[in-house]
Amino acid sequence: MFKKSTLSASLLLALSTHAAAQNQVPDSADLERITVRGAFFGQQVADSVKTPTLLIDVPQSVSVISEEQISEQAMFDMSDVMQYTPGISIGLGEDHRDQITIRGQNTTADFFVDGIRDDVQYFRPLYNLERVEVLRGANALLFGRGGGGGVVNRVTKVAQTDNSFTQMQAGIDTFSAASVSVDANHVIDDDQALRVNAVLDNIDNHRDFKDGERYAVNPTYTYHVSDDTILRASYEYVNDDRLVDRGVPSLGSKPLPDNQDTYFGDPDFNNTTLEAHIARLRVEHRLNANWTSNATLQYADYDKLYQNLYPAAYTGGSERVTLDGYQDTTTRENTIAQVNLVGQFDTGAFSHTMLMGAEYGSQDTDNARRDVNFAATNDDQQEIAFTNPLQVPAYSLTDPSRNRASDVTFTSAFVQDEIGIGEHWIVVAGLRYDNFDIDVNDHIEMANGSADGNDGLLSSSDTEISPRVGLIYKPIEALSLYASMSKSFLPRSGDQFLTLSLSSAALDAEEFENRELGVKWNIHDALSVNAAVFEIERENGSTQDPNDPERSILTGTETKGLEVQLVGQLSDTWEINAGYSHLDGEEMGRFVDGASANRDLAQLPEHMLSVWNQVSVSPNWQIGLGMIYQSEQYATLNNEVELPDFMRIDAAVYYRHSDKLQVQLNIENVLDEEYFPSAHNANNIATGAPLNARLGVSYQF
Repeated sequence: MFKKSTLSASLLLALSTHAAAQNQVPDSADLERITVRGAFFGQQVADSVKTPTLLIDVPQSVSVISEEQISEQAMFDMSDVMQYTPGISIGLGEDHRDQITIRGQNTTADFFVDGIRDDVQYFRPLYNLERVEVLRGANALLFGRGGGGGVVNRVTKVAQTDNSFTQMQAGIDTFSAASVSVDANHVIDDDQALRVNAVLDNIDNHRDFKDGERYAVNPTYTYHVSDDTILRASYEYVNDDRLVDRGVPSLGSKPLPDNQDTYFGDPDFNNTTLEAHIARLRVEHRLNANWTSNATLQYADYDKLYQNLYPAAYTGGSERVTLDGYQDTTTRENTIAQVNLVGQFDTGAFSHTMLMGAEYGSQDTDNARRDVNFAATNDDQQEIAFTNPLQVPAYSLTDPSRNRASDVTFTSAFVQDEIGIGEHWIVVAGLRYDNFDIDVNDHIEMANGSADGNDGLLSSSDTEISPRVGLIYKPIEALSLYASMSKSFLPRSGDQFLTLSLSSAALDAEEFENRELGVKWNIHDALSVNAAVFEIERENGSTQDPNDPERSILTGTETKGLEVQLVGQLSDTWEINAGYSHLDGEEMGRFVDGASANRDLAQLPEHMLSVWNQVSVSPNWQIGLGMIYQSEQYATLNNEVELPDFMRIDAAVYYRHSDKLQVQLNIENVLDEEYFPSAHNANNIATGAPLNARLGVSYQF
């Protein structure tokens, strides 16, 4: 929870090792990391790149958010993590899922855990994480479909055979949101260890009626079978039950003012629940001095319900609000197997870091939706007088308006080589093959028969080749300049079969092409700066219809941008994490009356700046000061409603009583700024929390 006054360079720059306060030593037998050629900061690597490659030698932008940073800034969910990551803006996600926009590409699916796809729509907890890795730019070669703007990979804690410890943390804020967590590692013998992470969260905030509860537990087991083989097993159970709040509507071209706390829904109906079981088995094996392999098998079962009333429109003057609503249920079973082979060897004057891998997955999903039916209108919408709280009229749920089952299978194989040429040049090149098959049974259409041309049996098969090429020039060991090009694709999912017109264009996969120029400079042993300019073109993209948020339309987009991040130690007592992005995104190929009419992309602020400073004022005391600035952004693609810019100031005070006991106070929105950080559409806009504080305590024994 609280940093020591001095930290190793690898902690400061990679921000990716265990918390120093926990005295956790990384497992010395990490078999993937054979050796690091030309190591400048030791193991300054990210699991996401799948090879033991220094981040300075990766030809794309990478940000790593450590467990320590998550704890010190009192981050609660992925949206908190992303706010201090350049190039990423957060979305409301209908208040039942993580949703982000990476380099102009809005996504709910580009999430991974320990390199395995994690595309179920839910709020991901942070209690069991060692770090979060964000790779920006198209990433199909490493991760398969999607990832057009980038991917977010959560790296979880594993059982360690080095030492036993138990750490407990607890915190409560001024809204009565509270959390209690435990991290207990037990060494069984020299070769075996068991670790249990668990959390209980009480969910609350400034919004009227907001409440909920989430609890999760994640036991992990490590067994050193031999000097060359490690087996790791884990199981995670997550149970999440919370009120759904889709924010406030708009008035004219702005969010509705003076209603930061007002709830536009039915607290007796609006709710989301998730129950998840996730089991994973991983084997790491050293084949010889140059080659290692790892294989992962994961099975996951998810059961989710989501139901809500939400504002669909607001009429000023008469002060009337239109309500809409539905209930959505989803069950999914995922089985994913992944194998990676990593080698480091020389051929003549060239050095190689070779990556080869394969992946197979099966995803079976059942999804149904029932619309709200208001008694007075016999429709899913009704306009009512605006009161606080709302006086919601009588309603019921219809028979299913959507009821479908989908079966997805995918098979992938990939190869990549990082070729060192002399002392100054590295070439990265690779290809990935993906086959993606989906079969959808639309039970409603099947019952209606095939007379309308749709028998309810829908299917699609996509085969794609995704290339990646990068060139790195290193005039000195601590500086790299790179150029890269990568492609990614995203096939249509089951949802899109039902929200797009069934044409050949609608069935074609989306395609992304990322071009990037960048520089990475390790200024000294404890400070690094990275900068990149990029351009992403998206063809045949699917986006929310601004005139009907429950449907999608096809469009092409182009995003250009600049990202800069400074991470590390400015002095012996001053640490900093600062990031800036400039993003410019718009449609491609839209014409109205014969003239170009491209619109700016939604939820894409032109300027985003975040800075977090932490200063040691004595051996026992530290202070933190942070700032988040976000320029105005459009809520939807029609560019009619704009969220105003804002600046939020955060602060913290840390006290280390001893190596075992630490206390911290985090203060958010010190200046009590009224702001709107995110939206789902023009009438579902999140309101930022006013001035609030959180007191946290950590004890280790």
